[in-house]
Amino acid sequence: MLPKDFAPDNYERLLTDKISAIANDFEALGAPVPAVVTSPKDAFRMRAEFRVWHEEDDLDFVMFDREAPKIPVTISEFPIASKAIQATLAPLQCALKSNPELRRRLFQVEFLSTQSGEVLVTLIYHRQLDDAWENEARTLAKTLDISLIGRSRGQKVTLTQDWIEESLTINKQIYRYKQPEQAFIQPNAYVNERMIEWAMGQIASPDTDLLELYCGIGNFTIPLATQFRRVLATEVSKVATRAAVDNLALNKVDNVEFARLSAEEMTVALAGERSFRRLASLEYPLEDYELRTVFVDPPRAGLDDGTLSLVQGFDEILYISCNPLTLIDNLATLVETHSIEALAFFDQFPYTPHLECGVHLKRRPGT
Repeated sequence: MLPKDFAPDNYERLLTDKISAIANDFEALGAPVPAVVTSPKDAFRMRAEFRVWHEEDDLDFVMFDREAPKIPVTISEFPIASKAIQATLAPLQCALKSNPELRRRLFQVEFLSTQSGEVLVTLIYHRQLDDAWENEARTLAKTLDISLIGRSRGQKVTLTQDWIEESLTINKQIYRYKQPEQAFIQPNAYVNERMIEWAMGQIASPDTDLLELYCGIGNFTIPLATQFRRVLATEVSKVATRAAVDNLALNKVDNVEFARLSAEEMTVALAGERSFRRLASLEYPLEDYELRTVFVDPPRAGLDDGTLSLVQGFDEILYISCNPLTLIDNLATLVETHSIEALAFFDQFPYTPHLECGVHLKRRPGT
C-alpha cells in the first residue's frame, strides 16, 4: 500500500526528519557532513507486488497494513510505482477479472519494470498451471505488451523470458543489466544511479584489486571494474550469479571474476582455513590478487562478526547499507581501525523510515 506519509508536497521535510533521527549517531562516530541524494517524488519504484483479493465477481489488487494485517486495502492507484507499472495496473486487473482461467486461484501479482518501459509480470497461483492457462496467458501478454511468468508450488511457466534488461546512466555512460525475476534489484533506479556514481567517486586504484561481497547481479561491480585492475566478486544466489556473468558480457567487461560463495565462505577462504571447489575455476588464484579495497552491500542484518573482522584487514572499505541501525553498529567496530572519510544518505524509499547509506572508510595510520 502507499506509505502512510505519502505527501509529495512535504517530501523535503519528511526526508530531513528521517535524516535527523540518525545523524547524531554518525556524527558521534566521527563521520563528516553527509552528502544527501534525493529521490523523484513519485513514480520511483521499479518493482511492486500485490495480493489478489477475490470477492464474488470482483478481483482487486490489495496490500495489508502491518497494524491491521487481516484487512485488505484495495489498490486503485499506486503513484510511487514506475510509470510503466502504473500504466499496466488497471488493464491487467480488468483482464484478469474477466478471464475465468487466468483468475482461478490467483494469489499474488508481482511487477518488475525498467526506465525504458519494459514490464515483467509474475502471476502466482494456488493451483497447477496447464495448457489452458498458458494459452490465455500468451494472449494476455501480447495484448498488454508485457513479459509474463506463471508460478505455483514447484512450477514455473515462462512464456517468453524471465528477465528484463535495464539501462543505467552512470557518469554519462550507459550500463546494461539483465535483471532476472527472482534476483534482488535495487528498487529506485534513479537513486541507484546516483549511488553507483558516489561509490565510483570515492576511490580509484587501477594498480590494485577490489574484493566485493554480496555483488548480486553486478549492479556496482561492473562500473567499479573501471576503477581497479581486477575485481573478485562473490554472491551466493545462483540466479544472481548467472545474471552477473551475463551482465559482464553485455558490458564487455573482462577484468571481473565471480565466485558463488557467501561472505562467510569467502572469509574462511581468504583466511586459508578451507579451500572451495567453486574457487578452483578462477583464472587467477586468490594469492595472485592484490586486494586492498573491499566493497560490501550486505542484507539488512549487516555484517556478521567474521566478515566484519575480514573487512577490517583492508586499507579502504566502501560500505552500502539499507539499514542505518546495523550500519551504525558495524561502524562502532570499524572505527577502531578506520576513519570515516565520506558519508552519504540515499533516499531509496521516500515517505518511509528506511534510508540507504554509503560510507567510505580508510585505515588509520599505525593500525
